[in-house]
Amino acid sequence: MKVGILALQGAFIEHEKIIQELGAEVVEIRQRKDLEGIDGLILPGGESTVQGKLLRQLGLLKPIQQLINEGLPVLATCAGLILLAKTIDQEETAHLGTLPIVIKRNAYGRQLASFDSDIDMRPIGHYPAIFIRAPYIES
Repeated sequence: MKVGILALQGAFIEHEKIIQELGAEVVEIRQRKDLEGIDGLILPGGESTVQGKLLRQLGLLKPIQQLINEGLPVLATCAGLILLAKTIDQEETAHLGTLPIVIKRNAYGRQLASFDSDIDMRPIGHYPAIFIRAPYIES
């Protein structure tokens, strides 16, 4: 299995490590030719506005839309979910627009509202957790 990971910006390295540990081949998607022969795609967290701008500048937006519309499996986290959304709340344009949802960006506050804390996770005890602003699916 060959998994493509959008590697323009954001947390793609973390996804890459896990996919490799699972035994799949990983391709970092940075240009159109990198899309050839992939069996799945991961759209990582990061800054969706930057990722969307780079998708357009590098000529990747339309080819990725086409692959998704033809049935390519996609995993999207945080910014990746914003890229997939057909509608972004309070914005006129979407990016890939392949998932029929309305997404609300920064639904839990601005970046400065992110924080980390130790939480009590029974039965394993204290666990370090990071709470980030994140989108949510409005509808």
